[in-house]
Amino acid sequence: MKMRAALLAFTFLAGAASAGPVLMISLDGLRPADVIEAQKKGLKLPNLSQFVKQGAYATGVKNVLPTVTYPDHATLVTGVWPDKHGIGNNEVFDPTGKNLQGWYWYAEDIKVPTLWDAVHAANGVVASVGWPVSVGSPAIDENLPEYWRAWNEGDLKLLRALATPGLVTRLETETKTPIVAAFSEEPSADAAKTAYAAKIIADFKPRFMTVHLTSLDHYQHEYGPDTDKSKAALEALDTDVGLLVAAAKAASPDVAIAVVSDHGFAAVHDAVYLNQALAEAGLIHLDDQGKLKDYDAYAWNAGGSAAIVLKNPDDAAVKAKVEAVLTKLAADPKSGVARYIAKPEIAARGGSDKASYWVDFKIGWSGSGSFTISKTFTLKGTHGYFPDNKEMRATFMIVGPGIKAKKLGEIDMRDIAPTLAKILDVKLEKADGKPLF
Repeated sequence: MKMRAALLAFTFLAGAASAGPVLMISLDGLRPADVIEAQKKGLKLPNLSQFVKQGAYATGVKNVLPTVTYPDHATLVTGVWPDKHGIGNNEVFDPTGKNLQGWYWYAEDIKVPTLWDAVHAANGVVASVGWPVSVGSPAIDENLPEYWRAWNEGDLKLLRALATPGLVTRLETETKTPIVAAFSEEPSADAAKTAYAAKIIADFKPRFMTVHLTSLDHYQHEYGPDTDKSKAALEALDTDVGLLVAAAKAASPDVAIAVVSDHGFAAVHDAVYLNQALAEAGLIHLDDQGKLKDYDAYAWNAGGSAAIVLKNPDDAAVKAKVEAVLTKLAADPKSGVARYIAKPEIAARGGSDKASYWVDFKIGWSGSGSFTISKTFTLKGTHGYFPDNKEMRATFMIVGPGIKAKKLGEIDMRDIAPTLAKILDVKLEKADGKPLF
């Protein structure tokens, strides 16, 4: 029995030692069909198409409420929904503007353990470039987080301070690429971030690395999905992916590489002004200059949807007024409002507990926080709609040793982190998802 126990222990340890590293690449806004049906769409994606031919891939990933970047990226590294990880939207709820439209940049806001934490606890080197909600993470050894404030030179100084000490200078010197080149949402910035990530892989050989590239999302917002500009941005990203795959395989032949996204995309043509409707109903109080003085209910916009946050969530009179406003809007075919749900269903969907109601807009409409209706609308594409809208499905593809070519069908985003944890041979105890293999 002792020999059998020792043999089992040895087998377990050998399995743990043989588990390879993982690289997770997020292409913000990548729709699964853009890769699966690349040829049909006239897209040249030789590197991404290899994931479909050689690896396991989902036909769609059902993501979180709301389908926006920061909550989804937090789920990708935790395996839980926003009500548990705490990242309820992109921007922090800030009706008075005191936080100057600050986002959920800081890792300390994630309330549950992450893959970064699990790998770090197992003494593995962890690295990250541009991943949302990563500022200040003690688990990321080599960290160049996503962060901005004014998109100016001051931000670049701040980014140097927020990154792992000395990392930015080292990357600038070794890649001959200045940090300013990586500080935008253009394809050229993603190419710079790719050069940085490839150098980190070569120098530090991380056990787990996350990389977030954003130009496709930016171009789909600005020009719309399926436009020539957005297609060109995706084809440029395909080149970046090829470079990252080559760097990862050169550093560790047994690496598993996952390509993920946070959400899909839809073309838009008009805005929904929930705060204007709430102000008209006397639920938002403005001063003589039309600025917020106080509120009873306020729309926390998330692109294709919006949470309604009550100053006093237990005020029955306010709830009745809000429901009257939302019911009227949902009945008006010209309002852009498709439906709304209340707190019990928000909880069932794992949305932020700050929200008393959540409003889903019709595809083609996007939320505006303005108190007045604007005559100009320039946005061409958005996301953020309820996750059961097919247009919002995200991407998951993975290749690596022992991963067989397989079509997985639709999957739950919460299953991705546990799947990677299993490959990494670490535990993600708080995750609600399950490994896909």
